[in-house]
Amino acid sequence: MIYKEPWSKKHKRVTGGLPYNLSNSFSEPLSNEQLINYSLARGDDDLVDEYYKHSLSYTPNGGSLDLREEVARFYGPQIEADNILIFAGGQVALQTAACAILDSDSHSIVFTPGYQSVQQAPIHALSKITKIQLHAKNQWQINPTEVESAIKENTRYIVFNEPYNPAGTVMKSDIQRKLVSIARKHNITILCDEAYRLLEHNKKDQLMAMADIYENGISACTISKPWGGCGITIGWLALQDLKLKQKLVDVQYFGTACASRASEIQAIMTLRASDIILKKNLYIIQENLQLLDQFMDQYSDFFEWVRPTASAVGFVRFKGPLSSDELGELLAEDGISVKPTYAFTDDANEYNDYFRIGFGEKVMPTSIQALARFVEKNKSNWCSNV
Repeated sequence: MIYKEPWSKKHKRVTGGLPYNLSNSFSEPLSNEQLINYSLARGDDDLVDEYYKHSLSYTPNGGSLDLREEVARFYGPQIEADNILIFAGGQVALQTAACAILDSDSHSIVFTPGYQSVQQAPIHALSKITKIQLHAKNQWQINPTEVESAIKENTRYIVFNEPYNPAGTVMKSDIQRKLVSIARKHNITILCDEAYRLLEHNKKDQLMAMADIYENGISACTISKPWGGCGITIGWLALQDLKLKQKLVDVQYFGTACASRASEIQAIMTLRASDIILKKNLYIIQENLQLLDQFMDQYSDFFEWVRPTASAVGFVRFKGPLSSDELGELLAEDGISVKPTYAFTDDANEYNDYFRIGFGEKVMPTSIQALARFVEKNKSNWCSNV
């Protein structure tokens, strides 16, 4: 395996523990007390009782049936409990998929900038890769013609995340259809990391899950982002191909073989309260996005973006005289954390002036006020360079 240092390692070293956190990408974090209260209000007393009394033995490889049934409800009729594979976190799911599908004779297509685990899981599986660059001028949309041009005889895997991290944009449905058509023609597996699905700001923008529309498609998801259950550490893969699912189970066996039953029960509690939780989280996101709109309008001389239409993240371009790395370090001195370009690509030159901002938490207004104070303090120094 080719070792790559996590791109976010520097970010955590620079920004760890800062009071004004604009770098988180998840929704408002849940508490265990909330989950229990939601369950009791729903009359789910038996689930709460099991949470307190459950055995500390191993759970089944691939996840317990009751959790897989809950997850399957978020997909179409072709995805049932047997088509779901549970992991101890979304990153483990991404790595497992790559290792089950790829080898040193294979070729994969990835997209940059983007979430590092999505881009580099194929490398960890020894696959050769082609990186396709995405651009703000194209609204961060994938170009299917570029994808087809990148396909080789040994291409087995196309992997991307949608809605798109770091920009919070949504792929156009006709592009999704074209990508599936291309992959079907060449018998290529598509894995779509759908970590932010269900957080579309307008429900009409929501795409169908890859597992629902493509027989060789895999949908990856996590309890962390839409639901705010990061500490539960549950992720999953959904897919139609049961033979491939068995390969995934075999690879999973040699990694993090199973999640804890406590985490599984918390995930069930969360999914059963989805209507309440997702409504609450989308409200927080949309309120915070209005504040960001005001900030972007007020300081348009210095910042621009493709406005997010899903998730709780946006990719902002700084038009001043500093790189995003330099800007990030200055912000950290004022207690403010954003995520510079280097956390999303190893080719930072192309995107040297971008940083990701997160707006999924209730405390975000305080952080955006701190960011505005920082801009007021520094803008006179930037003006001559803008």
